[in-house]
Amino acid sequence: MIRAVQTTDAEAICAIYNYYITDTVITFEEEVLTVIEMHQRITSVLDADLPWLVVEDETGQVVGYAYAAKWRERFSYRFSVEVTAYLSPERGGKGLGTQLYQQLFIILKAQGMHSAIGGITLPNAASVALHEKFNMEKVAHFKDVGLKFNRWLDVGYWQVTL
Repeated sequence: MIRAVQTTDAEAICAIYNYYITDTVITFEEEVLTVIEMHQRITSVLDADLPWLVVEDETGQVVGYAYAAKWRERFSYRFSVEVTAYLSPERGGKGLGTQLYQQLFIILKAQGMHSAIGGITLPNAASVALHEKFNMEKVAHFKDVGLKFNRWLDVGYWQVTL
């Protein structure tokens, strides 16, 4: 089941995201987040009138999420957003990311957003496939821009006009 985030989801979302901080190069963050910090991030997205969705398993446990955030702060960027999705590591490859992005993009179109952009640490075949499934095209590739776990990493950006 996909639904709008609730502030009470912060703990489950934090657990999902912290795995990616501590065990992967998917995010360049290096310090785990507290539930309070995640709650603040959720509130910031919602205060900007942007969507944050969660997907629950059959028991009602949050096992993934997707959201849109402002691409940049300047007023002229107000119709462009950066989209992001994360799943519990054992839930990947089951179509949940696709379901989340389908709903997220429907909401973004209804809100009048014009452009969605996704940043991906490379290599990441699963994330590239998800973004390209939504007709997002690679528009940029930055080499060696992030250092995590003593490894230089590239970042690519995918974009679609909604």
